[in-house]
Order: sequence, then structure tokens, then C-alpha cells
Amino acid sequence: MPSDSPIANAQALGIPQIQRHLLLCADQTVPKCCDKADSLVAWDYLKKRLKELKLDVPTLDRPTCIFRTKANCLRICQQGPILVVYPDGVWYHSAMPDVIERVLQEHILGNQIVTDYAFVVHPLPEVDQSQFYSQKEIENT
Repeated sequence: MPSDSPIANAQALGIPQIQRHLLLCADQTVPKCCDKADSLVAWDYLKKRLKELKLDVPTLDRPTCIFRTKANCLRICQQGPILVVYPDGVWYHSAMPDVIERVLQEHILGNQIVTDYAFVVHPLPEVDQSQFYSQKEIENT
């Protein structure tokens, strides 16, 4: 998949089709919010379930995908692992496999925040993406 072009790599990863981005505090250099081994269990579960649910890549039936990123530290440092769903801006604590499954089923697929574990809801504002592209790039799309 690696290419000389970041644009080609982004296309191959489905980045232009991302609907939501999940960030999980895992594999920390200095574990504070939870045991490092627990965070890796959570990370492996998240990757596995996104793939099993076919949410990790766009499909003909669903032209969007869910992207995931392992974050070294999300700076909450309590009741981890911490999971953040963007652009919704929902922060979840205790994100072990059982909580991750609820977030995937209820929040990602069902569009309902899992209030039992959400401790902050701060959606990202809408952005006029045209400001990020030059006229030449817009004409070439």
C-alpha cells in the first residue's frame, strides 16, 4: 500500500470517506490511566471488531468508514483506557472490550451516546473545507 504520494496513500486507506475517527489511549510510554496490557487488549479488540463489522473500509453498501488511531496518551489519566469519538466529540472512560462493543453498537451503528461511560460531549464545529484547497486542486477533482 505505501506509495510515494500521500494522496494515493490517503485514498487507499479510505481517508476521504471517514465518517468518524476513534482515538484510543493505548500502549502508553508511561501508563497512568490503566495498565498497559489492558490498553493493548482494548486496542486489539477495537481493531478486530471494526474489521469484523466491516466498518474499517468503505463498501458498496456503506460508502463511509470508521478510522481508528492508537494515542499514546489522551491526558485524562483516570479510568482508562480513554476512547474518543470524533467529530462527535464524545469521550468515554473504562474503554475495555465490553465498553468498546457498546460504543460500536450503540454509538457508531445506532447513533446513541453510551451515557453510562461518556464523561464529555463536545462535538467539533463544522468546517468549510473549501478553505483548505487551492483552486487548482478543486478544478482537478
